[in-house]
Amino acid sequence: MENFSLILAIVVVTALAFDFTNGFHDTANAMATTISTGALKPKVAVAMSAVLNLVGAFLSVEVANTISKGLVDESGIRPEVIFAALVGAILWNLLTWLVGLPSSSSHALMGGLIGATVASAGFGGVHGDVLVTKVLIPAIAAPLVAGLAAMLATRLSYKLGKRADGKAAEKGYRAGQIASAGLVSLAHGTNDAQKTMGIITLALVAGGAVAPDSDPPTWVILSAGVAIALGTYLGGWRIIRTMGKGLTDLQPQQGFAAQTSAATVILASSHLGFSLSTTHSVSGAVMGAGLGRKGGVVRWSTATRMFVAWGLTLPAAALVGAIAEYVTGFGAWGTALVAVFLVGSSAAIWKISRREVVDHTNVNEVEEPAGVVTTAMAAVAPPPTSAMAEDLTAMIPAPAGASAADPSAPSATTTV
Repeated sequence: MENFSLILAIVVVTALAFDFTNGFHDTANAMATTISTGALKPKVAVAMSAVLNLVGAFLSVEVANTISKGLVDESGIRPEVIFAALVGAILWNLLTWLVGLPSSSSHALMGGLIGATVASAGFGGVHGDVLVTKVLIPAIAAPLVAGLAAMLATRLSYKLGKRADGKAAEKGYRAGQIASAGLVSLAHGTNDAQKTMGIITLALVAGGAVAPDSDPPTWVILSAGVAIALGTYLGGWRIIRTMGKGLTDLQPQQGFAAQTSAATVILASSHLGFSLSTTHSVSGAVMGAGLGRKGGVVRWSTATRMFVAWGLTLPAAALVGAIAEYVTGFGAWGTALVAVFLVGSSAAIWKISRREVVDHTNVNEVEEPAGVVTTAMAAVAPPPTSAMAEDLTAMIPAPAGASAADPSAPSATTTV
């Protein structure tokens, strides 16, 4: 019983660690556009988002119930399986944070859970109908719906604001953007914080600490809300930079339209119990807002990297979760080995991230990468005329006895 109590405590701590990474990984969802347009200062934005994430965690348990009761068969789950699932989710979150890609923490968690469950109990341990209807379909539909809504809202905003005073309208949109960003933060708490609640509740059920089909205990709701709020306050500055400046350039009207559209989609999905990716929803809304403004553009190279990360999230986290579950199957030493691997990998990723620090002081500084065609043309193009003259001068020897540094010596150009 002591060993079981220990593994259950390890699972709860690891779940809260995942919740913490979820917080700083997904801060961009709520505040990237608000920061990029200057509606709020970076530190103020993340503090506001953290508080509202905590409040949102107490508003609903529908998504938590989807995770704890619907996705996998509770009877075939051991605490070690959930620990292995969390290892896959945390490592994927940290890797995508390192490269600044806004991938889905939700799908990382569910991918890890599916992979670990299959490794432990076979494919029969996963409820395929719930996976399709409440995970995969929303994953595809959410960015499309949010993107279309944001594009239409952006066009409507510019149309209605044609005759409005420019400065007054911009000030109004900034205020609206702050309100809508707060709504996204609240929605994020109602959706993403609940996923950790669900995974902890599933562990408690698997360990016999609570009865099957139980709702998350109050202490679980509180601890999950605090963990995601702390992570949010730290700010995932790398992903905020990508979402706010790397994907498209947003004006206040666009930021307001994107945030409002994303918040509506997320809140609706939370009410229905869909384990939606807030990252997918907000990213889709940002792209839709970028296309909604006349002359607006979306940087499709960045968007393509995001799409690839989205597609890899479930299988990559599932693979790591399955491997971790296989190792934990060797007993206590296997579980300890996985724990050491998780801590060591996380520390290594953090150390690598310190080579190029991104924080609230430089989050809006984006260096535009040169395209492949531009780089190739620069490599083969002849140098400018002045550069050609300098090269020619260097190739022709100076008169005997003259020093290259002697200003009185006749130049090679004169000699020619």
